[in-house]
Amino acid sequence: MTLDAVDTADQLLGEGDILPVHEVNADGKSPFLLTSDHYGRALPRALGNLGLAESELVRHIAWDIGIAGVAERLARMLDAHLIAQRYSRLVIDCNRSPGVASSISVISEATAIPRNAGITEGERAARRREIFDPYHHRIDAAIDRRLHDKRPTVLVSLHSFTPVYAGVARPWHIGALYNRDTVLPQLLLKHLRAEGDLVVGDNEPYAVSDLSDYTIPVHGEARGLVNTGIEIRQDLIADQSGQRQWAERLARIFAEIEAELRAERLVD
Repeated sequence: MTLDAVDTADQLLGEGDILPVHEVNADGKSPFLLTSDHYGRALPRALGNLGLAESELVRHIAWDIGIAGVAERLARMLDAHLIAQRYSRLVIDCNRSPGVASSISVISEATAIPRNAGITEGERAARRREIFDPYHHRIDAAIDRRLHDKRPTVLVSLHSFTPVYAGVARPWHIGALYNRDTVLPQLLLKHLRAEGDLVVGDNEPYAVSDLSDYTIPVHGEARGLVNTGIEIRQDLIADQSGQRQWAERLARIFAEIEAELRAERLVD
């Protein structure tokens, strides 16, 4: 599906560009609502290649490698609704508050992003209006609908991380991320550790905060939803076999966690 061009000076998306929001299983009955902020690596035609070689655009700086395949499978296995962002985080990072430096990065890790240097306020606003806002408005609308229908909602934000960052190797296979709400992360950590074959990160390789994140603070914590972030190491989900195995493992674990949440009356 394409977007029709609009005659405005700072219009970003036009004919031939895909819509920013991707959804799977919107009518899913699971209490889990899955989000994927860095699902895709599409670039608006107007931005070309951002001044980067293709070898840079397939790296972790552009998207969360492997998470799309895990998220799609997990949504179907759990009968859960997935809302995902198709555009590269290098255009605008949908897990950062607009206006912070990492929202539209001039440098990502050690890579300069030429097309992001010196952009106008109009260009910056267009990226927010046409990519960031539709994604987060869709998440808001889905949560509103579920609450209106008195459906339980547990937010799970899916991400992947590079095995080596800034020259430092990361040992974890998977991490549970959180800030204020620790209910679901602690259950998740318990189940992951019980697997016996995993190095599990407790708020590793990242910790959620109001400054470094957007989806969990805004859609999870501010709305009082049970929530967690998940980070899976990218070399484990780089191919379809790994994506399938991790989706199957997480689907089994989340089914067990759902039963515990219901038993504790945290999900009705």
